[in-house]
Amino acid sequence: MLVNCVAYQRGQKLSDIPLSEVRTHLDRPDCFVWVALKDPQPGELATLQDEFGLHELAIEDAQKGHQRPKIDEYGSSLFVVLHLVEPFGDDMQTGEVAIFVGPQYVISVRRDAQLGFAEVRRRCELEPELLQHGPAYVLYALMDTVVDRYFPVLDALTAEIEDIEERIFAGQTTRIQIEELYSLKRKLMTLDHATVPLLEVAGKLHGGRVPPMCSGLQDYFRDVYDHLMRLKQSIDSLRDMVSTAISVNLSLITLQENEVTKRLAAYAALVAVPTMVAGVYGMNFANMPELQWSYGYPAALASMVLIDVYLVYRFRKAKWM
Repeated sequence: MLVNCVAYQRGQKLSDIPLSEVRTHLDRPDCFVWVALKDPQPGELATLQDEFGLHELAIEDAQKGHQRPKIDEYGSSLFVVLHLVEPFGDDMQTGEVAIFVGPQYVISVRRDAQLGFAEVRRRCELEPELLQHGPAYVLYALMDTVVDRYFPVLDALTAEIEDIEERIFAGQTTRIQIEELYSLKRKLMTLDHATVPLLEVAGKLHGGRVPPMCSGLQDYFRDVYDHLMRLKQSIDSLRDMVSTAISVNLSLITLQENEVTKRLAAYAALVAVPTMVAGVYGMNFANMPELQWSYGYPAALASMVLIDVYLVYRFRKAKWM
């Protein structure tokens, strides 16, 4: 689906145009066209390929989707893939945006994502002095927005692990919390897979041999790279926290089980002593000295009670009860 197609000249918006008029605007000096699509059909991409002369391998990647974040250079044009990560209830939804960048065009192809880039277009149009850099600045604005959208997701994951930690140390160590921690670890892995490859993409745009069209925007792409480094460090720290929380949770569960075992052993000992005494006097031998003793029964009961009282005292002192 075509979201919009807009022509710009010297940093100023000219007008929204149909795809049939793209060629006319590409012939103008200092003019470029910004096309945005969402979940396009093969025919739409084929039309764009004909209009802009896009490389067939880039078109194939954009059509199939499910690409690793990357940057490919085809002559004077670039093909960039970014992963989109959005909150979706208690889970996360992942999407993808493929960006074709040439000297006179920028095309964004968004898949499986609800949040669009309308605010990016408004932001660029409010900064005509920067938009004069052309499609390269639009690429920066798109990358910057995608990376900035990772931070709220990271903040939500941080709040989630803090909540789980509070419940763990409040004594609520259950199997459900271990499942929540593993789910959190999976979400962190998803975010990590989106950010780490993007470090390589941003690195190629601000250091070493920078593509000619991006040569005046290295500082901006370096800023994106710095944000990605901060994200990576935070993700690594959270992953360590999750691993530690899983270990602590399992250890606390083991300690709880040991406490239960000790309590059961203590109660078993309290029952075993009377059972032993009663068993001795139930053997029915003829020559047992206490059989004819008139105080034998109360003495046996008293000894059972006294021994159990002593055991209760020792178990409580040892914190087994």
